[in-house]
Amino acid sequence: MSSQSTLGDDDLFGEAAAEMREEVESHLADARAELPDPDTVWDAEADNVLGVLNALRSALDVGEAEEHLRQAKKTFIVGQRAEAFDDPDAIEAQVESVEELLVSLAEAEELVGDLTGTMPQVRSQLQEAAEAAESSAADDAADSDEEAADEADAGDASADEADA
Repeated sequence: MSSQSTLGDDDLFGEAAAEMREEVESHLADARAELPDPDTVWDAEADNVLGVLNALRSALDVGEAEEHLRQAKKTFIVGQRAEAFDDPDAIEAQVESVEELLVSLAEAEELVGDLTGTMPQVRSQLQEAAEAAESSAADDAADSDEEAADEADAGDASADEADA
């Protein structure tokens, strides 16, 4: 009788292991399904850089992918500790692959957020520099006009002295 219960326990353990693997794979598939569409991340339509950055930041949103990855990792860890998987390295590689991609997306989203805050400041600074350059050019032109007028006046004065 104990051999039958052992066989039943082995069968149950095998079933549980298969269910754990399916659960991990299901959560990984759900996480991948939540990832941004590559074309949406790459293609952008906007009137200006800020619009492009805002669209990109929205496109980089991973939705519920992090939660699905978390569930996959929890189930994987339990199954790994119970030695329930035939090939835990392959499953672990899949988990790590999704995790690395989510980290890359989070880093990209942070960079885009930084640029979104920086680009209006850069534009403002460039506008100020352009206005300063225009003002300086106008001042230089006015100074040149004054010098030309002074030279003309000096020339007229010399001509008047010569006539006298």
